[in-house]
Amino acid sequence: MKKINYLLSYIKILLSSLLKLEDIKVAIGRIEKRQEQGKYNIKQKLEDVEFKVFSQWGEDGIIQYIINRIDISNKYFIEFGVEDYLESNTRFLLINNNWSGTIIDGSKKNVDLVKKQSIYWRFELEAINSFITSENINELILSSKNYQKDIGLLSIDIDGNDYWVWKNIECINPIIVVIEYNSIFGFRHKVTIPYDANFYRTKRHYSNLYFGASLAALNDLAISKGYSLVGSNSSGCNAFFVRNDFKDSFMCLAPEEAFRVAKFRESRNKKNKLTYLNNDKALLMIKELPVVNLNNNEIVKIKDLYEI
Repeated sequence: MKKINYLLSYIKILLSSLLKLEDIKVAIGRIEKRQEQGKYNIKQKLEDVEFKVFSQWGEDGIIQYIINRIDISNKYFIEFGVEDYLESNTRFLLINNNWSGTIIDGSKKNVDLVKKQSIYWRFELEAINSFITSENINELILSSKNYQKDIGLLSIDIDGNDYWVWKNIECINPIIVVIEYNSIFGFRHKVTIPYDANFYRTKRHYSNLYFGASLAALNDLAISKGYSLVGSNSSGCNAFFVRNDFKDSFMCLAPEEAFRVAKFRESRNKKNKLTYLNNDKALLMIKELPVVNLNNNEIVKIKDLYEI
């Protein structure tokens, strides 16, 4: 019993330390924000205002920059693919700016972990467990107890059907959209993986490189939905779009201007070991796989479209 009590006490101390660490990270993020605000202007490059608090890269700083340039009355977000939400695009927005939001993840274990965190009672946050598909996404959003059509921000990062899921979303009208693009597809070709409701990145190809869509493909989709591209992060994985009724507050870019080559190297071999390939060599690993050429909606092999 003494050992159990000791263990419980240790866990409480550890949790208390983690909460204090989160407070420190938020405080540092607020300092970063104040320092970066002096740079804010319409011609601002997004990579120049990056900072990381809870985001994987510099998305926290970029989002702070965007929301400080426009008046967003409905401070509400939706984010897909958050895992345990300790690393996400919206956690700093929730804590620092007191936004409300809904997060969706396919793992029940992850969602249960979110609900055990103190932010779940300290802030207005809803966590939904579901594997996201193009067919169920509108139903999932509508099922939220806090459903609202005009929301501040939508963040999509599901490592697969990102293009198809965003294409099918009709029930909300976000001001800002953050969506992952696959850097190895480059910026010239408008391509995405073919839709597969059961797509799982690692299972589909051992390299872990076959997923998502090119920036040009996402930009075309954004235009059709009434959005403009305002940039991407310096790490070359997330694109930022704003609804056209807010675009005058930003310098809008073409895909070739916003595109950044991903510096991270996550390629793997058949034994699941990292191989650290750069963009060009990474594309060779998946050259036999199909993509949809959105210029004509034909499915072609990567090697034929990219002539490799």
